[in-house]
Amino acid sequence: MNRPGTLIASLALSTAATTAIADSHGNDLVHSREFRGSVYMMNQNHMTLYVHGGDGPNQSACTGACAEIWPPALLPEGAELGENYALFRRDDGTMQIAYKGRPLYLYSGDTRVGDTNGDGIDGIWSISRPTE
Repeated sequence: MNRPGTLIASLALSTAATTAIADSHGNDLVHSREFRGSVYMMNQNHMTLYVHGGDGPNQSACTGACAEIWPPALLPEGAELGENYALFRRDDGTMQIAYKGRPLYLYSGDTRVGDTNGDGIDGIWSISRPTE
């Protein structure tokens, strides 16, 4: 998922006015849009992005087996990001995207565009929204 030599561009998408992180090499693109009456953040494949209630600012508490179920949204080090976005180094050396300091994740239980199966799991996972 983390490939060198990416081209990153900031784009404004939808009426949610959230900056996007665009990548032409298959890394995670983050944007928000309205889908089925709700505005939330998605990756380039329009899969829902989540936040973990146990994370600190720009720090992930989800590693090992957790990260297999909840894959982190990654970009290469040095990627230029839009306002409110940052990259931070995970324990495994990969660079995870954070929005307003909150690390972003996918959920392995989401298989189709629009799935939000991870929302509320264990009382600590929730959909990432551009207003948070």
